Amino acid sequence: MDSRNERIRFKVVAAMVAMSCAIGASAARGQEGEEAFSSNIPPTVVIVNARVWSGIPNAPELEAIAITKNRISAVGTSQEIAALANNLTRVIDAGGRRVVPGITDSHTHIIGTGLQLQRIYLRNASNQQEFVELITAAVTKLSPGQWLLGGRYSVDSWEDPSPPRKEWIDPVTQGVPVFLSRMDGHQGLANSMALKIAGIDRDGPADPPGGEIVRDPATNEPTGVLKDGAMGLVQKRIPKEDNKARLRALQLAMQSMNAWGITSVHDMSQPSDLSIFLTAHQKDALTVRIRSYVQDPDFKKQLPKMQAIIPMTDDRFRIAGFKAYMDGSLGSRTAWMKRPYTDAEPDAKNPHGLHSGHASDLETFAADIRWAHDRNMQMAVHAIGDQANHEILDIYESLPNASERRHRIEHCQHLLPDDIERFAKIGVIASMQPYHKADDGRYAETAIGRMRARTSYAFKDLIKSGAVVCFGSDTPVVAANPFEGMMTARRGETLDGEVWIPGQSISLEQAVFCYTVAPSYAAFMEDRLGTIQVGKLADIAILDTDILSATSEQIRRTESYITIMDGKIVWQAPTSAK
Repeated sequence: MDSRNERIRFKVVAAMVAMSCAIGASAARGQEGEEAFSSNIPPTVVIVNARVWSGIPNAPELEAIAITKNRISAVGTSQEIAALANNLTRVIDAGGRRVVPGITDSHTHIIGTGLQLQRIYLRNASNQQEFVELITAAVTKLSPGQWLLGGRYSVDSWEDPSPPRKEWIDPVTQGVPVFLSRMDGHQGLANSMALKIAGIDRDGPADPPGGEIVRDPATNEPTGVLKDGAMGLVQKRIPKEDNKARLRALQLAMQSMNAWGITSVHDMSQPSDLSIFLTAHQKDALTVRIRSYVQDPDFKKQLPKMQAIIPMTDDRFRIAGFKAYMDGSLGSRTAWMKRPYTDAEPDAKNPHGLHSGHASDLETFAADIRWAHDRNMQMAVHAIGDQANHEILDIYESLPNASERRHRIEHCQHLLPDDIERFAKIGVIASMQPYHKADDGRYAETAIGRMRARTSYAFKDLIKSGAVVCFGSDTPVVAANPFEGMMTARRGETLDGEVWIPGQSISLEQAVFCYTVAPSYAAFMEDRLGTIQVGKLADIAILDTDILSATSEQIRRTESYITIMDGKIVWQAPTSAK
């Protein structure tokens, strides 16, 4: 490892080894914080009788925390911290529970999550009959003219994993337009009415850039399945929710996340989401911190609008940069791979997968990223296939002082072996979603073969190389439950109970690190978040299970007992309320 790479490794505290430099820096920040809180102002909240994992490697376990306003003002023993309280201080007896820094979900679609919570959910359908029965029941609850939306279906574990078709649902959705997304959001199923509204039939249109209209090879009739760029043909016909509905969706999503101890998200946002976030922020209604990456390929059009909002943002809501797409997903066979899919049909139109529409001209795509980079925007680029990851690493490597911007790759699911060490070398954040491994492990080797799958979900190798790895969920693709993600990263279990690529599994403590400490660096907030130290912002989760000593099943069922964001209690389990 060269000297530059070694400096990155120590600076970001990513490998959980050789940490003396980072620990020293943390201790220095703690001393400064103690001076800042040396006044006689009593704490607002104290937490005593706790088992505190501070996030500082090799640091001793703490017992108690004091919070003054929105900052951690002291740490120590329960006796020491309790002595700081007065009759106005809220005293929380943690009852020996595990306390961790507030959890960050490093990849969300938060308003989409709130909307999905109000829509049909098909993930648990185990066969075609259950799939159709759930849709039949949902149709009866719709108002006249309303679309049936939602879905998040997956057929990969079914006894017959044949792709869905419009013929499955047409008989039970007469008069109701339907568009249902696959679990990964890179494929959708439309019924005949939705296809008609979108003008899709056997005569056209042609596949749009970065997309595919799946057709019956004998008749050219659309099957109802649309992949990636083709989904927009239907989606643009769906009536948009008003701002009131979107604000309600945000509130629902935040509530569900707080219940898992989540206090921050890195959100892959639609441009229209920004005004919703700003409204909630101005009403002091944000219960998670939102760091937003705006999804729009026209960076030049969006930047002035973003810059108009930026002066009104702070550590609760901040616009970070742009989200872009290199490719699609493995399950939809649209992830861009160096070699063809092993299960591709001989006459497949896209045997290597697909570039996104934006990335279909790589030279233009690279120029757009450089334009954003030159304007100090942090990039978060979706890349799932091994060749997609290779190409975006090439683009990042070509940028001057790329490591200073802390550009990200979202997902990083399938990597060429030689690309793993490039993340640390270039200074690229690997933003990964471990629970996707539980899904993909059921069929990945069918799609790309066993040998190519060995460097899929390369958590261990990336961390060992010195890369910064932060974890998230990709909600609403899957639930935002971080504990499911932690267990998948630790054990490598798939949804069908098998263990896949165990050589890439990491320890539970490393997984917690990737949900707490590492995301603070990815968000340029390592001086304010990510660890429990004096002077840091008071984002804290008191968990109902000691995840560092519990069984696997207990960890999966873990929820937050009390969640604190910015010094305020934003979630209390019913048993914790007084």
